[in-house]
Amino acid sequence: MHSSLFTRRLLLASLFLALPALALRADEPKITAVAGQRIFYTGHSFHMFVPAMIDQIVKTTDIKGHKLAGTQGIGGSKVIQHWDLADDKNKAKPALISGQVDVFTMAPHLMIPDDGISNFVKLGLEHNPDMRFVIQCSWYPFDVAPPAAGAPDKRIKDNAQRDAAKIEDLQAAIDEWRTRIEKQVDGLNQQYGKRCVFLVPVGDAVVKLRAMVQAGQFPGITEQSKLFRDPIGHGQGQIMALAAYCDFAAIYHMSPEGHPVSERSVSPEQHKILQKLAWDTVSKYPYAGVKR
Repeated sequence: MHSSLFTRRLLLASLFLALPALALRADEPKITAVAGQRIFYTGHSFHMFVPAMIDQIVKTTDIKGHKLAGTQGIGGSKVIQHWDLADDKNKAKPALISGQVDVFTMAPHLMIPDDGISNFVKLGLEHNPDMRFVIQCSWYPFDVAPPAAGAPDKRIKDNAQRDAAKIEDLQAAIDEWRTRIEKQVDGLNQQYGKRCVFLVPVGDAVVKLRAMVQAGQFPGITEQSKLFRDPIGHGQGQIMALAAYCDFAAIYHMSPEGHPVSERSVSPEQHKILQKLAWDTVSKYPYAGVKR
């Protein structure tokens, strides 16, 4: 009797000790491999450095099957210019017709809505119903929008003028531009009855970076103008890396933190800040389609 009772108590004690471990194992997240995407990039000079950088980022991850499906860059371009490009020069249309593209990127200019976006979405879905379209919302060239007729021109003429820029003015310009793109994206997603077109808020991330520089919170750079190469707004390494981190986050739905690009002009400390800034900006923006 006593021996049997002792044995039962011992078994019960063993079971209770095992329960927390069992519960822990049940709650542990399942680690699944991230599927590589076949990506075709179109855009202008604020975007076309991204493909090589994303390839670098992917090599530092466990992503398998990533492929550069092609690129088509036109300086200062609207998306419609990529659509209208002559057949003997147009690489984007044949890529979509092949059905061998998973993600197609676009980078609109100031003209929104842009019929090129709608045309590419229609063509792409006809040949791959699961295709995703990722649109980079860039930072403003010359910092702000061109003036309306008769209004003063507030666009910068010299790169050094950026040092006196007001962050609220920069953000207001981005908000107005991005809102117009969001409206076109809403219409396309409603038209096709699913979310297939997404936005990458690179412009917002750039404004946040400029605010950090202005506040003395970004090591190694104390002037906003040092982030750019010219009045137009072509970025130095920090801007380029930030854009690539944002696009990577939107395409692969994972943080770029711990996965730096090979940009020697950017210090390791700066890379860490840019990676976190990119992930925080993209993952909190609903139109990017990323769930934290």
